[in-house]
Amino acid sequence: MNPLASLKLDNLIKSLNRRQKYTIFLTLDLFFVAVALILALVLNPMSGDLPSIGLTLSVAVPYLLIVAAGLLIALGIPALQLVEFDGHATLRAASLSVFLAAGGSVLAWIFGVTLPMSVLLVFSASLFLLITVSRVVLLQIVLAIYRRSNDVTRVLIYGAGTTGTQLVRALRGHKGIEPIAFVDDNPALQGLSIAGLPVYTPVRVSEIVARKQIDRVLLAVPSLSPPKQARIARRLQRLGLEVQMLPSFSQLIGTEALLDRFEPLKPQMLLGRDEVDTQLREGSESYLGKCVMVSGAGGSIGSELCRQLIDCRPRRLILFELSEIALFTVHQELLNTARELEVELVPVLGSVTDPRHVRQVLSDHGVEVILHAAAYKHVTLVQQNPLAGLANNVLGTHTLASAAVQAGVGRFILISSDKAVRPRGVMGASKRLAELVVQDMASRVPEGGPVLSMVRFGNVLGSSGSVVPIFTDQIQRGGPVTVTHPHVTRYFMTIAEAARLVLRAGTMAEGGEVFVLDMGDPVRIIDLAIQAIEQAGYSAQTEANPGGDIAIEFVGLRDGEKLHEELFFDGTERPTADKKIFRLRERGLSEFEVAELLRALRHAMASGAPQGALDAIARRVPGFGSPDPALDQTIVPPSQKR
Repeated sequence: MNPLASLKLDNLIKSLNRRQKYTIFLTLDLFFVAVALILALVLNPMSGDLPSIGLTLSVAVPYLLIVAAGLLIALGIPALQLVEFDGHATLRAASLSVFLAAGGSVLAWIFGVTLPMSVLLVFSASLFLLITVSRVVLLQIVLAIYRRSNDVTRVLIYGAGTTGTQLVRALRGHKGIEPIAFVDDNPALQGLSIAGLPVYTPVRVSEIVARKQIDRVLLAVPSLSPPKQARIARRLQRLGLEVQMLPSFSQLIGTEALLDRFEPLKPQMLLGRDEVDTQLREGSESYLGKCVMVSGAGGSIGSELCRQLIDCRPRRLILFELSEIALFTVHQELLNTARELEVELVPVLGSVTDPRHVRQVLSDHGVEVILHAAAYKHVTLVQQNPLAGLANNVLGTHTLASAAVQAGVGRFILISSDKAVRPRGVMGASKRLAELVVQDMASRVPEGGPVLSMVRFGNVLGSSGSVVPIFTDQIQRGGPVTVTHPHVTRYFMTIAEAARLVLRAGTMAEGGEVFVLDMGDPVRIIDLAIQAIEQAGYSAQTEANPGGDIAIEFVGLRDGEKLHEELFFDGTERPTADKKIFRLRERGLSEFEVAELLRALRHAMASGAPQGALDAIARRVPGFGSPDPALDQTIVPPSQKR
């Protein structure tokens, strides 16, 4: 069939409405009833004169068709779409065949004809086969017509196991996708035909892609570890293919869910380490029945903390947030879950720098645990607005922690950053000062008083302003992808990992310590940029590939940024009950030194002149404001030892 004829037929099929299609299938099925009866008579001649018996039965045929129409409508067979004709539809067709054979036998008896059992069996089997096989054939015809007249994605499925075969069945009813072949590492499967598709060895992928004109590869091996998925994906993406992955098969329900859950490989999968288990399996009882407050509840980390906290079933969850739209969004998202789990959700608009409001909230609601996530975190913005950053991140932390101590709150957990370690810029310095404030207050809390601790981690994937969404946006615009420096590295973790760390550390805190997650090795941002480009189906312009699709532009480190972040000072880290979390005891400042810093900050706020505050910080925070010594190195140093 030529493409023009296919296009005309495709348009004709699309022009039919549901009622017209229903009428066509009902008529076709009634035709099959008559054909099945004729086949039963011809293939099983009864004793006596077959023509005369057939003439007698022909009088009963209209009644049989009326009964058949009623059964077809009752069972809903003509209403089923071709792609919906699955096991349940086959059972309906079988029921129709059996009921109609019984009804035909009764009608024949009424008209004075006795039908042998062989005729009834052939009639029932013939009708069942005609209805089911016609659907399969029609589906293939319709798909063939559609694929000849439309752009169709030809897919290669990596993995010929249970997930892969289930996927093929789902895709065969999908007009826009055509499964072509399997690729599998298992030698026992290679060379076989599974679900009607050949299974090839991964060694032949490039040959198969070229010969069969593959557009996309679907990774259907959910048991693979993220590092191995990353290696396979990178190899396939070098062939110019779009690569998508499927999550755990246990998450899937039916073929529609299976198709819907395919998604592009996520950046965290390309980082080359397994994601830390994000389920709070131990310690959730520490939040059960408590009144918990999350400051910065509308932010990336704060909102994820709230999502995970609700599963711990606190008595009351206070969403404390400065931004009205952020507070509205997170409150609406959590409302139904909170009702189901009988958690009282309290949205509170306010700033952590307002001591009167903070004390009022803690007193009114009887807060028992505070997770302090409210902070300005964007390095460049805080560098350009130092007073606002210091006021929010340092004075806000002091205000909230002081109010917590006065109110007798049981636990106060500060969420810090790896940028607090030997900071070069204002944002990192503000987080370091917040740590020093909490350390100082923890050292002065009387025995049995509130527990004040800190959690420190690196960059969070997917948070607002993080590098991966920026790269994605730049790639969608055609480039260039901007990287600050060829050797810049960062630690990465997911939002879910960060939130779990905070909640778990909150249950282990004793006071004054810093908890740090084992984040694996730091990631070179240039490698992440290249992987993001390849993941999108393009090639990166590099020295080895000057003709690549997307350019990478080095823009230089911005003011306040470091070449390599660190997670530790010189304190001794100790393991905890959670093997992914370290506990550190670090040297802080004296009560007098912290008070002096806070006075300098308040004076700067009052005068509107930040320099005095910056000078005070430089005296107390090593490294602040000085050049990054790592910039003198020509190679990336080995990953930091732990």
